[in-house]
Amino acid sequence: MAFIVLAQCLSTSLWFSPSGVADSLMRDWQLSAAAFSWLLAATQLGFIAGTLAFAFSGAADRFQPTRIFVVCSLLGALANAAVTWGVTDYGLFWSLRFVVGMCLAGIYPLGMKMLVQRVGSKPAAALGWLVGMLTLGTAMPHALRALGQSWPWPEVLLGSSVLALVGAVLVGWMGQAPKQSSSAQPMAPPATPVRLNTQALREVIAVRGFRASALGYFGHMWELYAFWSVLPWLSLPIARALAEPGERLASSVAWISFAVIGIGFFGCVLGGLWSRRVGSAKVAASALAASGLMCVGYPFIPDSWPLLQLGALLFWGVCVVADSPQFSAMSSQYAPPQWLGSALVLQNGVGFLITVLSILLLGWAVQHWGSMALWLLAPGPALGLWALRPLLKPSSLKESLP
Repeated sequence: MAFIVLAQCLSTSLWFSPSGVADSLMRDWQLSAAAFSWLLAATQLGFIAGTLAFAFSGAADRFQPTRIFVVCSLLGALANAAVTWGVTDYGLFWSLRFVVGMCLAGIYPLGMKMLVQRVGSKPAAALGWLVGMLTLGTAMPHALRALGQSWPWPEVLLGSSVLALVGAVLVGWMGQAPKQSSSAQPMAPPATPVRLNTQALREVIAVRGFRASALGYFGHMWELYAFWSVLPWLSLPIARALAEPGERLASSVAWISFAVIGIGFFGCVLGGLWSRRVGSAKVAASALAASGLMCVGYPFIPDSWPLLQLGALLFWGVCVVADSPQFSAMSSQYAPPQWLGSALVLQNGVGFLITVLSILLLGWAVQHWGSMALWLLAPGPALGLWALRPLLKPSSLKESLP
């Protein structure tokens, strides 16, 4: 399990690698805030395309997940690094980020499948570690930027590619999942490869527990990546207020962004441990409620209180992602076992389509409304809480268990 979660951290550093160098990248490429938001959206759109391809081709359940993970990490590292090889056309840059997103579709959901296959029928705590590592991977470009203050943006992107290569090596060295005993209750696909066709899709969606978990996940995704995408902007007034004389502002912004995203690791891990006592649905509902309150309350904190702003962002960083592994755990519990991989990648694909809309909307809104634009994120947690109601009463879902 340790190799899977570490490889997930390293390979997913490809995801937001442009965010870690947003200032220098926008300056050198003369990009507007909207154009930069579309670069981030390219990765999300590529991820959506990749998840749909994996789901409807059946590849997620027909091939060994370790092989898919390794190949996608290698290709993603190559596409991410290719931007630094003399590329000057924005369209080509956008296309390469789209390819990176497609490769991530073989890293994140397949990493979840590898872990579920190894830990059996109660994966919430283990998935907490996995998504926590994904969170650290997302924060990694900000750390690379802060550590290499004088590095130009190509070096930071290349650093993310090197990390992804190491992730591929780790999973390749780990090999396939060992055969599990009957007592482990493995969740493995059948021997005959299947595709997520129209009939199978209807059967997956018809499972009430899976449907409730997926809808809750969609509400969570409306908030998560949009919040992460504007963190450099939210961190800027805090860095200006707290930076020491002579300290580089870009470094302070990078450290704050890294801390706010990275602290989500503890939310994921602690939420996974807590779920053993109260269940995944209650952990997810608590995280959604807390982050929803931050969507509404943060704009009321004045810039003259930078320490309070920083504390609020750190708290938000813990809550905003703590529910993610719980949704994955619930979906893996209720999804039909023969379509486990396809159901997970399909859920991820729809969720990331939602992130494209919220990232673009929030990227535009903060330029016009300032921090009040964060109110646009609040409907996500609200929808998630509404969708979770059946899962908070497990007795009503006995018929939904596969």
